[in-house]
Amino acid sequence: MPTIFFLANSEDLGFIYNGFSRANLSLDGIAQLTSNGLLQLTNTSRLEKGHAFYPTPINFKNLPNGSNLSFSTTFVFAIVPSVLAGHGMAFVIAPVGGLAEALPSPFLGLFNDNTTGKDTNHVFAVEFDTLQNREFNDIDGNHVGIDINGLKSVASKPAGYYSSINSVKFNNMTLATGQPIQAWVDYNGVAKQINVTLAPMNVAKPNAPLLSSFYDLSPILNKTMYIGFSGSTGSVVSTQYVLGWSFKMNGLAQGLDLARLPKLPRVGPKKQSKLLLIALPMISAVVVVIAFSVLIYYVRRKRKFAELLEDWELEYGPHRFKYKDLYIATKGFSNKELLGCGGFGRVYRGILPTSAVETAVTRVSHESKQGLREFVAEIVSIGRLRHRNLVQLLGYCRRKGELLLVYECMPNGSLDKFLYDKSTCALNWNQRFGVIKGVASALVYLHEEWEQVVIHRDVKASNVLLDSELNAKLGDFGLARLFDHGSDPLTTHVVGTVGYIAPEQTRTGKATTISDVYAFGAFLLEVACGRRPIDPRASDEDIVLVDYVFSCWTRGDILEAIDQNLGNDYVKEEVELVLKLGLFCSQTQPAARPSMRQVLMYLEDALPLPELSLMQTSSTCLTFEGFDHFAMTYPSSSDKIWPSSVSDCLLSGGR
Repeated sequence: MPTIFFLANSEDLGFIYNGFSRANLSLDGIAQLTSNGLLQLTNTSRLEKGHAFYPTPINFKNLPNGSNLSFSTTFVFAIVPSVLAGHGMAFVIAPVGGLAEALPSPFLGLFNDNTTGKDTNHVFAVEFDTLQNREFNDIDGNHVGIDINGLKSVASKPAGYYSSINSVKFNNMTLATGQPIQAWVDYNGVAKQINVTLAPMNVAKPNAPLLSSFYDLSPILNKTMYIGFSGSTGSVVSTQYVLGWSFKMNGLAQGLDLARLPKLPRVGPKKQSKLLLIALPMISAVVVVIAFSVLIYYVRRKRKFAELLEDWELEYGPHRFKYKDLYIATKGFSNKELLGCGGFGRVYRGILPTSAVETAVTRVSHESKQGLREFVAEIVSIGRLRHRNLVQLLGYCRRKGELLLVYECMPNGSLDKFLYDKSTCALNWNQRFGVIKGVASALVYLHEEWEQVVIHRDVKASNVLLDSELNAKLGDFGLARLFDHGSDPLTTHVVGTVGYIAPEQTRTGKATTISDVYAFGAFLLEVACGRRPIDPRASDEDIVLVDYVFSCWTRGDILEAIDQNLGNDYVKEEVELVLKLGLFCSQTQPAARPSMRQVLMYLEDALPLPELSLMQTSSTCLTFEGFDHFAMTYPSSSDKIWPSSVSDCLLSGGR
């Protein structure tokens, strides 16, 4: 398809692409031009980004410090989801093409942790986002936003368009449908007004824009800037296309010829062959035999893959996986795909057949129906958590006496493998300190920053997973519980792992954010010392790790407790901080422990650690009288099964 360029002068530049065949664009990441002229920003690769920029910079000002000129652009795009809608895409104006330091999920390929929100970015973007990220104050998972130097939009609105004579009727639109959508972005340099408009393919440009914001772009845009598109994928992916694009400085962008735009790839099953439909009745004898065989095959197959589905689960449709898909993904739950075994169930590696997304599937027994509806509701709610240091729970499946939980897969497995498996290279101190801060950030999000309070109830090294770059993600939300901010969590059965359970839980049966802090204290000591919170192989006085670290401190050499695998390659001040903070979080009195917000501030050196000389250490003689249903998980499949209480462990001498 031909590409038309027109250029009156450097300040009135304009171009139009009715399809991108032979287009001269600057591409990077996974962006590419397809054989039929589509600009494909992303594909089904996970955690990737794609950029496409007009190859030469454009003048946006007459003078370097002058006001911005007006500009107008229109384009047609499509977002094709896989199983669930992944991250969205953006039209972007940036000082450099390529945005090399930007990250994919959740930054849309525009920024990273260190750059988002910085005034020095000089980036203007319009995002078409199909996933809600609460850390960026997203209004929902299907919105359009105007972004200035960061992903916290200065203005945003659910996707849609205005129609009717008076332009007052609002029509909702879903961005991730796989259907083409028209978009217009117009900036009036005199009025300092930004307008963003959407419409389906069969609707002319509405009179009223979806978004209208008065914002002076003069301080944002440099004299010369690059224009283009950015897209990214996360754990769940969408494929993002641009079908055509028109741009004009100091004028109205030329309308696209919609009839000439390239077609999107076919999605879904092909139509049945008419020849087959005509010929089939003519082979009646063969059909009877085949039909009978197929009937038997499908009856057996249906029984094999039968799963439970009750009326109350219909609202969870997008979060429910078919057992058949999970069976195929894990190769029939083959032992070769087994990633590990814990107290909560076996975990298998799987690749979903419909989307090629790599997952981890946990099989959990649920023979008892009591509370199952509430449990599944919480699992689905937890699936909406979005944080870079949390393993994303993608959904669930129920079948007979099993509940299957589907997570994103972490290629480097669990942290305890790096701490205790002698065949695996131990993490250096910088990596361990990064893991600690990542888990602390995740717990702050769970306790304070999400719409509900989430108590994890099983913070430990075996539930911390590492991605391909050894970044930490807290996972295994099978024991997590949710409640509203300001409300009191209900008493429940004592669950968790011996060594990480706060003393007050054994008396009240109530898990709180402060009991998570206690478990995090044990985790801090575990990572720094390379030892489990309770080690039966240690001498009698050193069985309990918190007591051992405290004794080293009272002897005047707290660094004696550090993991010997670290050698001398560590930062003394950081190690002392982690060890003392571990003791601070492990105090027996809940009120004496810090909150996770304070813990993170200590770790980031934003708050000095208080004097700990009067701190009360954790008592090792605890009993569990009155709890008939005390349940525990185990640190990993390689650990021996612990006795039913800490006191049993101590009375047996750790044997």
